[in-house]
Amino acid sequence: MNVYLSEPAVLCGAGNNSETLWEAVTQGNQRGIKKVTALNGKEFYAARIDDQYLQTKSSSKYDMRIMRIEEACLLQLEKTIEKAKEKYPSKRIGVCVGSCDNGTEFSLKGHRSYFEKGNFEADYSLEIQGADYVSTFISKKYDLQGPCLTFSTACSSSAGAIIKAAELLKSGICDAVIAGGVDIASDTVLMGFDSLEAVSSEITNPFSKNRHGITLGEGAAFFLMSKESFSEKNVRLLGYGESADAYHMTSPDPSGQGAVKAIKGALSSCGLEAKDIDYVNLHGTGTRFNDSMEAKALDQIFGDYKVPCSTTKAVTGHTLGAAGALEAAVSYLTLGKNSLPLQVWDKEADPELPAINIVSEKVSLEKKVKICMSNSFAFGGANSCLILGIGNEGAIPSI
Repeated sequence: MNVYLSEPAVLCGAGNNSETLWEAVTQGNQRGIKKVTALNGKEFYAARIDDQYLQTKSSSKYDMRIMRIEEACLLQLEKTIEKAKEKYPSKRIGVCVGSCDNGTEFSLKGHRSYFEKGNFEADYSLEIQGADYVSTFISKKYDLQGPCLTFSTACSSSAGAIIKAAELLKSGICDAVIAGGVDIASDTVLMGFDSLEAVSSEITNPFSKNRHGITLGEGAAFFLMSKESFSEKNVRLLGYGESADAYHMTSPDPSGQGAVKAIKGALSSCGLEAKDIDYVNLHGTGTRFNDSMEAKALDQIFGDYKVPCSTTKAVTGHTLGAAGALEAAVSYLTLGKNSLPLQVWDKEADPELPAINIVSEKVSLEKKVKICMSNSFAFGGANSCLILGIGNEGAIPSI
């Protein structure tokens, strides 16, 4: 069966909708990445959303930044959600959300109060720290009775949410699913990744011999996924693959075999070959280990076919649990275009890595892009690969 994706709703440091995000990733615009000072007094580069887009309080029970981001993003999708509700019973519409945050904005403040005063502040509730909060809010807001699921597999969380949404559609459990992810670059996140020595002191520089780590960001991206198209573009999730290599709590398998397994699974699921892919949105975090293993994986999968690829994290920042959905949105926007997202880096390729065809300059393709691949490789070896396309190539077989 066909699994369709609506036009994406997006909100991140690089853009407050699809149009501004596309402009940023094709122009290599890094204006959304700015220096911020964390609670410990240390400065970081981070792609936080401009507060002007988050001035309206969230209608959620707890008015947290992550909920403001999620609700502001979902507003872009509301007309499509309402159309789905007119077409399908509420119990046949599900929710799948990927996120790594569990109320850090309030929990950090609450725990500080507890350790200093011996009690939590009056407005603190353990419910704030429930992982399900970002998904149950959507279900309640739109009065949906279908399955409501949250995914927290680090950087592949929202890619996993999109995959589960497809499985709910394929299995006949749902007719439509609101799927995507949301996350914030809180001080807890900044300081936590800094403690792992994973944050770059400069804006991230992926696949360069001079790379020093990640630049964190925040954002949200959502699709309405359905068995029938709600968009004139008729974009489909052609295939997907997942693997769990469990090599290390934070480090990926240096051989890249976990990534290879996910990519091969995605290609196999829709009967495509490596040469059928027009563009790959790389996970490309800018850490020593991720970029090394991903380059090895691409070399093994694509071989002599140097598929055009780029990571957009040097523009959007690494949005963690939202990254899979946000980068799927970038891939969606690439389909049907004669241009590709740029990678912003110093172009000094690491000679120790297999050569990959990084898109560093604006290109005008002879043919429009028809099939894109998006990679998400997370802590703990939770690897996901999505393949999006327009046209008749590839189809996920029905169960």
